[in-house]
Amino acid sequence: MRRVTQENSAPQRLMLLDTASLYFRAYFGVPDSVKAPDGTPVNAVRGLLEFITRLVHDHRPTHLVACMDADWRPQWRVDLIPSYKAHRVAEETPAGTPDEEEVPDTLSPQVPVIEDVLDAVGIARVGVEGYEADDVIGTFTARASGPVDIVTGDRDLFQLVDDGRGRRVLYPIKGVGTLQVTDEAFLREKYAVDGPGYVDMALLRGDPSDGLPGVPGVGEKTAAKLLAQFGDLAGIMAAVDDPKAKLTPTQRKRLDEARPYIAVAPKVVRVADDVPLPDVDTALPHAPRDPAAVERLGERWGLGGSLHRLLTTLSTHQE
Repeated sequence: MRRVTQENSAPQRLMLLDTASLYFRAYFGVPDSVKAPDGTPVNAVRGLLEFITRLVHDHRPTHLVACMDADWRPQWRVDLIPSYKAHRVAEETPAGTPDEEEVPDTLSPQVPVIEDVLDAVGIARVGVEGYEADDVIGTFTARASGPVDIVTGDRDLFQLVDDGRGRRVLYPIKGVGTLQVTDEAFLREKYAVDGPGYVDMALLRGDPSDGLPGVPGVGEKTAAKLLAQFGDLAGIMAAVDDPKAKLTPTQRKRLDEARPYIAVAPKVVRVADDVPLPDVDTALPHAPRDPAAVERLGERWGLGGSLHRLLTTLSTHQE
């Protein structure tokens, strides 16, 4: 089996899917009237298959990984910032096992179907215990030898943008037919930061959707101005200790009071790049890994044209 860095016979373009982000979008973007023969909703399944088909057709990756949340709220992040994603917890579980995330009732049953279909088709699917999909994406990106396209609706992954190494984020605006190509030029125009700077800006700004409090009174624009003035988070905190630094009294006070948060937030906000990835063949398949399972799943769940279009696109994507 081969990793993304071990295939040298042809130029590689790796595509990494933030799978949960995409199937959530599919779920809310495709009518719930799309159902299997037995009446079970399959809108997220079919929507995700359509997304992948469009992505492969339009962007021509040679390798693709559907990155999964084996743990959507890792304990090591919660230990540092207890509020991390706390508002999304549907049910707390015993210590050592992931909490249950609040997910729409008709979406949860579709996730195992998505996993079964991806496995049968032969699209690599990777989740690692104790880590989020973001961390899997971060590690694949760090190890890749060629260009990487990261497909996600989560702005946190903007931190991985690196023009010099061909790392960019394809951010869905509407479905995946309209994608915001996020490169360094976009980040500088929109946020006045580069990829690494996005981490500092995000933790200063905070993110209610992830339960990150941020520094009170420091929004996106203020964070960007502070970073432009002092270079990075370390420079900003050095300025807090420097009476001559040009900070307003309020900014100095708030940043000083936020030291406990600022000390731990970088580890929470930065995606990991050292996840113990399994050996997996990431090459995009030309033919299904398990044709019988593909046929069975297609009939059982009424995947019809969505599955057929994906298989047709895979069979021709490198011709």
